[in-house]
Amino acid sequence: MTISEFQEFIRRKYYARDVERGTPGTFMWFVEEVGELASALADGDDLNKEEEFADVFAWLCTLANINDVDLTKAIEKYTVRGVEGVKD
Repeated sequence: MTISEFQEFIRRKYYARDVERGTPGTFMWFVEEVGELASALADGDDLNKEEEFADVFAWLCTLANINDVDLTKAIEKYTVRGVEGVKD
């Protein structure tokens, strides 16, 4: 599955609820998941790390969706030369 396909999957499944929650509430969920990832990384629990990486990515897609950001386009900053902001 591509990043674009996953972002669309998250949009189809959760968009109505996510947009109702709004950016501030959604961002708080995202931060909570980042905290859980930090704990999993510190604990060295491989299974939990994988789960928390997935949760962080899903919440990032949610934030992008409700803020009309196409993540595939956004990462061109890193993947396409000549895009302003690319660091060598």
